[in-house]
Amino acid sequence: MPRTSENARTPQGVTASGIDVLDRAASILFAFRRDDEPLTLTQLSERTGLYKSTLSRLAQALCHHHLLIRLDDGRYWVGSSVMHLSAIYEAGFDLRDILLPIMKELSVETGEAVSFHVREQDHRVCLYRIASRHSVRAEVHPGDVQSLDRGAGGRILLAFSGEPGAPYDDVRSRYVYVSVGERDPETAGISAPVFRVGQRLVGSLGIVGPAARMGIDEMERYRPHLLQFAARASAALGGDPAPLLAAAALPAAAPRAGAHARKTRTRASSKDRQSTQTGTPEENEHV
Repeated sequence: MPRTSENARTPQGVTASGIDVLDRAASILFAFRRDDEPLTLTQLSERTGLYKSTLSRLAQALCHHHLLIRLDDGRYWVGSSVMHLSAIYEAGFDLRDILLPIMKELSVETGEAVSFHVREQDHRVCLYRIASRHSVRAEVHPGDVQSLDRGAGGRILLAFSGEPGAPYDDVRSRYVYVSVGERDPETAGISAPVFRVGQRLVGSLGIVGPAARMGIDEMERYRPHLLQFAARASAALGGDPAPLLAAAALPAAAPRAGAHARKTRTRASSKDRQSTQTGTPEENEHV
């Protein structure tokens, strides 16, 4: 077909593949956003940069395949075939294929153990674990069951399961939780959430190690890297990485007056250790 000013127009919101008609159809599907209401033809034209005549023909074809639906008032919305394809996508890979390479890379970068926890009712289970390269390490193994309300991984699972109040409001704003001596006086950890399609929580990705080696300063240094890795895992699972990447760019939480958090590489007695959470306003209680 001859290329006219109409059909040669480059669509917005997609990277050109060289197959123009597919690029234009993809730009229509990708024009919809999670918080949208159904869109008019004019709104779709503004978002895609396509002429209404082109849009109308492509939208009709997409509706035929149930990738779009046309409502009675003439507006458009994503069709049922998208949900069908999403279900096939989620069923088509093993979670390990996504998480383990990312966890191994994070462990190499930090030198510490990396774990992934999921929630099961009122407790959490370690699903995957990459061991530390150090001889002195925090020992947690796949299948180990731990409480939800102690430790970084459990706090993340609670926060993004909707647990109200402090410290969970702060966790939801910073997408990270730092714990020193909370679950075990000798252990410290920092965790972040991983999401899948629809921002559904999958689990918590965490770095854990001996408290003598992982002080507040070390974990603050790890924080943006952990969030970036959690964003990568979320994107691979169909989640939105943007909130995690935005959190990675946040400055360090201001230290709280009177808090007795462990300083970098300073060993305190078990009796004097306290748990520490990033961003919480209250001084932590002794564990």
